[in-house]
Amino acid sequence: MSNITEETILSALSGVQDPAHGRDLIALNALRELRIKGDDVTLTLAFITPLHPAAADIEAAVQTALEAAGVRKLAIQYASEVPDDGRQRGGLAAGVKNIIAIASGKGGVGKSTVSVNVAVALAQAGARVGLLDADIYGPNVPTMMGVEHLPKPPDADGRLTPAEAYGVKMMSIGFLVRPEQAMVWRGPMLHNALRQFVNDVDWGELDYLIVDMPPGTGDVQLSLAQTTPISGGFIVTLPQKVSVDDARRGAEMFRQLRVPLMGVIENMSFMLLPDGQRMEVFGSGGGQALAAEFEIPLIGAVPMEAEVRAGSDSGAPVVHSQPDSPAAVALRSIAGQISLRASLAALETQSQTIPLQIVDE
Repeated sequence: MSNITEETILSALSGVQDPAHGRDLIALNALRELRIKGDDVTLTLAFITPLHPAAADIEAAVQTALEAAGVRKLAIQYASEVPDDGRQRGGLAAGVKNIIAIASGKGGVGKSTVSVNVAVALAQAGARVGLLDADIYGPNVPTMMGVEHLPKPPDADGRLTPAEAYGVKMMSIGFLVRPEQAMVWRGPMLHNALRQFVNDVDWGELDYLIVDMPPGTGDVQLSLAQTTPISGGFIVTLPQKVSVDDARRGAEMFRQLRVPLMGVIENMSFMLLPDGQRMEVFGSGGGQALAAEFEIPLIGAVPMEAEVRAGSDSGAPVVHSQPDSPAAVALRSIAGQISLRASLAALETQSQTIPLQIVDE
């Protein structure tokens, strides 16, 4: 006769903490379903992000705690329940839970590369993801995602159906103009285009809309902030001082626009040589210095790899084409940190209570 009961399981799980919250799984209401059959247990845990950075550690702690409680066979299933940031959005963007802006103070630092790979990594993990290319003057997302056209023209009301690749819905001015066409637009034209891209695109229900911001701190950034509430912003920089100086302006832009600044990403951080040594082509320490200055975390460093460039040129993001490469691993980790920090911020504005289903067999 088994001594495993519901109380046994709840007591054991109350000793397992989620390090992202600093609270135990029961206090977090992370247990969704529990099935007990003798000494065998099946349970479902819900995380607030599909790429929880501490998922492996939590699973190991759950295994240890339940084995100590007498569970002989354990099966763990996972669910992802991404919280909504609570901000009101109009038009067809009403179903978007979180809008994440990825920016820099200058071009050429790999901001679009980070945006594309973060979006694809989150979609691979099961999230519903959109990608908005807000760089009106130099759109790169269509090339990087390997898509040339929208699936169909706007409908009679001007509503747009986004393109889709790698499980990511996407919109870019690059889908609407010829590749060689120069965008000589003033502020009002930019504002109208961005408003349409956010509010008149059939995004559907999204956990995350990743926005690839243009370089600089001009009309596009201001228009986007005025068009829709942004959940949080992340800054991409190179390690070198010149890049950090420009990235600082991008970070200050978020502050002036009252967009929560959530983290720094250091791209092209180093190059791995064949003998295993690291060559710091652009110096070192820039990302950490910027993060310290603005009192936000450095959430990841991406190494320089030829595969990243090749993937961008061929429309095959490196997290898809070379998923085990050091750059892909780093970018997937960054995607997890971005989604986690967005979810933690969203939880500060809401409280959710979801009933637990207990099945005792």
